[in-house]
Amino acid sequence: MNATLRRSAAGSLYFAFLAFTPVCLHAADELNWDQKEQFLLKAKPVGGPKNPKSGVTDTKRITLTDGKLTHDASVQNIDEQRPGLYLGETNFKDSYKFNVAAWKLARLLGIADMFPATVKRSFGGMEASYTWWIDDVMFDEGERKAKKAESPNKDAWNQEYDVVNVFDQLICNVDRNQTNLLIDKKWRIWMIDESRSFRQQKTLKDASVLTQVDRGLLAKMKALDKDMLKKEIGSYVIAAEIDGLLARRDLIVKFFESKGESALFDRPARN
Repeated sequence: MNATLRRSAAGSLYFAFLAFTPVCLHAADELNWDQKEQFLLKAKPVGGPKNPKSGVTDTKRITLTDGKLTHDASVQNIDEQRPGLYLGETNFKDSYKFNVAAWKLARLLGIADMFPATVKRSFGGMEASYTWWIDDVMFDEGERKAKKAESPNKDAWNQEYDVVNVFDQLICNVDRNQTNLLIDKKWRIWMIDESRSFRQQKTLKDASVLTQVDRGLLAKMKALDKDMLKKEIGSYVIAAEIDGLLARRDLIVKFFESKGESALFDRPARN
């Protein structure tokens, strides 16, 4: 399977697994982010990985338990780098490390409630990202559009989509396809699979998607600096990737400051 087809399959794998009944206790809903991270780091696998699509090697679903709680995780161990020009990019990278970096950055920016917790851990003798499995998913964004389903709260939906767009421009996500935006039964958007992000380029991938920004997110973006990012995500991204992120941050901040107060909103806390 070539890289493009493998990537497409891996991106859709998360949604394909919804056919399985998740193994999860209600207590999982009460865990905070730190507790979810600790569970992902320490809980023991139960049985083997589930992978119903032949030829897909990058993403698997596994069940974990710590003796009290049982929950599933999505595991990705791809760590691919291509010199020169590949798939239209120079310095192409597709890495599980970016999943961890995106989660840690989301926590810094106050948007962790739109991400599943993610940690770095060994899988089959290789380093990998373990991502908290999202339950109660209705469909991914592709399915939603195909069904022409609409959120009952259009304002909240648009605000969450604005957060997605700003974050994707910040991390230069070159593969935000419709299978890696999940929508749960409360019509909340979840961003998954950031393994093709954190590019070195210092320009925005598509500034046209920027319309509005959450006021808190903008303030936290302004507060980012090289030392902070090196401390929080320096184990997963290189210096040039941090420089690229900060350059794009500056462009995003400049854009919204030029638009003024009319471009700002306050995203309500999720319930």
